[in-house]
Amino acid sequence: MIVEICANSFESAKAAQEGGADRIELCSELSVGGITPSFGLIEEVLSKLTIPIYVLIRPRSGNFTYSESEMDVMLKDIRQCRKMGVSGIVSGALTSENDIDIEITKHLLVASKEMDFTFHRAFDWTRDPKKSLKLLQQIEVKRILTSGQQPTAFQGLKLLKELQLLSDRTIEIMPGGGINLENVMAFKDANFSSVHLSATVKKQLLSEAPKVSMHSLAFFEEGVVATSDKEIIQKMRILIS
Repeated sequence: MIVEICANSFESAKAAQEGGADRIELCSELSVGGITPSFGLIEEVLSKLTIPIYVLIRPRSGNFTYSESEMDVMLKDIRQCRKMGVSGIVSGALTSENDIDIEITKHLLVASKEMDFTFHRAFDWTRDPKKSLKLLQQIEVKRILTSGQQPTAFQGLKLLKELQLLSDRTIEIMPGGGINLENVMAFKDANFSSVHLSATVKKQLLSEAPKVSMHSLAFFEEGVVATSDKEIIQKMRILIS
């Protein structure tokens, strides 16, 4: 069984290689489901480690519905990853109704040619997972990362097994989300060929709590995208001029 580690730093990626993982999904900001890591981090990992590196291409948190400009950013990120020698891309897109956005996903697939492509956990938001599976099969996506549309893959095991049967092994179903030492054998026993986990432990590196929090709960509302507002900026300019 292949073990893919979701790594959010060079230290995590190094631990994945030293721990015997088969590959890495490199990202940033696990707290929001992951976003695209910096090219500095990608280069550091590629230059110092030998484990295959897949890179998450997600320009922001909030949802998986992207504008034309955001799609352009994603395509540029993928092209740069290919130049750098990345082994795989992890990405995907949904419509505002949370169906697979086939057109954007096709563009992402084409840009990812010569690299493996995994459709990420946006799949867990889709309204009809079995229909979504068929759509991704039709455009020849290689792999789907999913928790079976539950908070953890263990809770979603029933749907995961159904998807695996429905896939007829033409597209890989890779369980991910809350997989740990206590439940991983359930996925091996169900004959999944790979699992995705972070194997995270938390460490407090500060001697005392900071005086001001840099976390804002206002930006953690699922499905909501925060953007700068032109009118507010214009009004601010008028006020201070």
